[in-house]
Amino acid sequence: MLLKKSNTSFHIGLCIAACMAAMALIGYVWTPYDPEMIVGSEKFLAPSLRHLFGTDNFGRDIFSRAMVGIGTTFFIAACTVLIGGVVGIIIGAFTGYFGGVVDEVLMRINDALTAFPNILIALVFIAMLGFGKYNVILALGVAFIPSFARVVRTEFARHRAMNYVKSARLMGAGHLRIMFRHILPNTRNVLLPALMIGFNNAVLAEASMSYLGIGVAAPDISLGYMLKEAQSYMLGAPWYVLCVGLVIVLLILGVSMMGDGMGKGEM
Repeated sequence: MLLKKSNTSFHIGLCIAACMAAMALIGYVWTPYDPEMIVGSEKFLAPSLRHLFGTDNFGRDIFSRAMVGIGTTFFIAACTVLIGGVVGIIIGAFTGYFGGVVDEVLMRINDALTAFPNILIALVFIAMLGFGKYNVILALGVAFIPSFARVVRTEFARHRAMNYVKSARLMGAGHLRIMFRHILPNTRNVLLPALMIGFNNAVLAEASMSYLGIGVAAPDISLGYMLKEAQSYMLGAPWYVLCVGLVIVLLILGVSMMGDGMGKGEM
């Protein structure tokens, strides 16, 4: 995929997302302070050079916890897109390419699932599986399958009658080769932005679920879990919720601008 040199949206988004990813990767191996270290004498310190995001109600460094939290949120969102994307692409590819009864049955099931918000479907799985980072990933991954399946199915149904597909059939190419070596690469203009949107939706879903107390649980730290912790101190320590919220906004903004830029890029 060749992107236009003037594609400012993509490059700005890439820089923002790269900074967030770097923050997450560094947080796995190093943080300015121990994110779980309680310092009773440093409760609710305002942001400063010593504590960039200030401290929380236990005197813990918020910036250090945000570095760990963004890594957890990033991991959950990426795994969610991986599960939902891979399964959704396979289902959408087969239904869009072959059509017929299988397409009708699977798409009617897909329509029924799409009628419910993703987070509601995830809540059903969480109720059955319990709380925890990996259960959130599984729940959101399954909930995101229908949206990816619909996007891919539409593209495959459009491409299956094109001349390059007919030529591949005449040359003896098998169905799987045509689907995944010929058609799938030609859907990237639509698929890549859809994956970016799915990533952002997963970030918001994780944040919402953890904020409500039904997602990530201690000892894991995520951005949504931090928002849940900060809600009781919005008046006394507004920097707590504002700094965590800013990290979420920047992560979503960066990925959104990348997706927008990919949609405008030349293939």
